[in-house]
Amino acid sequence: MSVITVSQLNTYLSSVLGGDSRLRRFMLQGEVANFKKHTSGHWYFSLKDSSSTIRAVMFRSHAGRMKFLPKDGMKVIVSASVTVYEAGGYYQVNVTDMQPDGVGAALLALEQRKEKFRKEGLLDPARKRELPFLPHTVGVVTSSTGDALQDILRTVGNRCPLVRVLVFPVLVQGERAAESIAAGIRFAGTQGCDVIIVGRGGGSAEDLEPFNAEAVAYAIAGCPVPVISAVGHEADVSLADLVADVRAATPTAAAVAAVPERSALHEQVRQTVQRLEQAYLAGIRTRQQQLDILTGGLKQCRPDHRIRLHRAECDKLTERLQKAMQLYLTRRKAKLDAGQKECLRLTERMQKSMQLFLARKSAQLTAQQEKLTQLDPLRILQRGYAAVYNENGAVLTAAADVRPGERIRVQLAEGSLTARVEEHHAI
Repeated sequence: MSVITVSQLNTYLSSVLGGDSRLRRFMLQGEVANFKKHTSGHWYFSLKDSSSTIRAVMFRSHAGRMKFLPKDGMKVIVSASVTVYEAGGYYQVNVTDMQPDGVGAALLALEQRKEKFRKEGLLDPARKRELPFLPHTVGVVTSSTGDALQDILRTVGNRCPLVRVLVFPVLVQGERAAESIAAGIRFAGTQGCDVIIVGRGGGSAEDLEPFNAEAVAYAIAGCPVPVISAVGHEADVSLADLVADVRAATPTAAAVAAVPERSALHEQVRQTVQRLEQAYLAGIRTRQQQLDILTGGLKQCRPDHRIRLHRAECDKLTERLQKAMQLYLTRRKAKLDAGQKECLRLTERMQKSMQLFLARKSAQLTAQQEKLTQLDPLRILQRGYAAVYNENGAVLTAAADVRPGERIRVQLAEGSLTARVEEHHAI
């Protein structure tokens, strides 16, 4: 019996297993365990069932083509071959393809991206931006040859022809479509658009797959202006729809959401004008009421009005005094029947006092009236003085304030004169 080395044994086992056609390519069902994605891009994990476990590896060349990332506990069906890892002395399965057991890879990948975006906050309704009411420029990122573009252009033209539409042609299906769409969104965001429509017409799930790409979703989320996603038909929902600020069921619906209708604008303008007219009239009424209040207050300050008030007050005081005196005399007469002479004497004194009081009050009233009359501007003018105003209505107090040739207005006690200055003499 010959003696062999460990390396020779492992090499022999590798050749034996590799020579078995049944082990070179087969389908294997199992549950993923101990999954690890190495920095090199290789995937290392185990596959197990209820009673056994086997090591597995999926090299970067195959792992890079996968649309989903496996997790521990996920049931999968893999395409693999058995190999021996000679340096470690154990056998393993070399996986070249993997499919989720019971759910499509594309659907699983989509759900994983949704969960990733949800954790990053891209699906949070709070980050959704409102669309501008009346955009000046609408950007359209779609195929230049598709029906979706024509639907958008026709709808925008019918609803609001004044809105400018900038078209950014991109690929909407195929391997390079996702990056083309993302680049189109980023470029459109720098061209002065107020809102951007991204989308395409209906198609198969594979045709719409570029709008589920991470690059497209991140481009929409990072766009500086609101984005409307219109991918496929109403039943189709892509990641672009979920990340966009507004999701439209169709490209036509996206155009309707982007621009208002002319008739609606006309009605809003009419209502705005009506509200402005009402506000203007209300403002005039308020100013008129304020003017009435100020006029009333000015009237209260006029000298003749104040004189009438003082006279009325004096009349009231006189009447009260007379009544009080009469009452006093009546009471004194009832009590002093025996002292009639004293009563007469008191009556005479009271009358004299009253006359003296009335004379004083009359003198005070006359003095106040004279003071108020002296303060009346027109009274000053009646003494031969005049008030002079320049062309702007400002009072002139010095000859130097006016130049020869300028017109002046001279206010007299009765009427006014308009004159022209021939020369002035400054003091």
